[in-house]
Amino acid sequence: MPMQAQQYAPVQKSMLAAALLAFFLGGLGVHNFYLGYSSRGVTQLVLTLIGVFTSWLLIGFLFIFVVGIWAFIEFILILVGNSPYDRDSQGIPLKR
Repeated sequence: MPMQAQQYAPVQKSMLAAALLAFFLGGLGVHNFYLGYSSRGVTQLVLTLIGVFTSWLLIGFLFIFVVGIWAFIEFILILVGNSPYDRDSQGIPLKR
């Protein structure tokens, strides 16, 4: 008797968790990793690390500031439920 493939229901991710991650760890891109947007998360993480390691040149603070503003805007968009921040990377709506 052949085995049938089991289908699993996709798990909804929490909007509150994504918003809290964006607020507290947004500069590291953790909220984007949580939502499955790995490339955005890596970009934020790398820019923050570049900022930290070049902060002695003072230009690094610009990187940190820009990523902080970017993360704060994403925090607001997650709370408002604006597209694409109302869904994860697989298109599954966030749980409210």
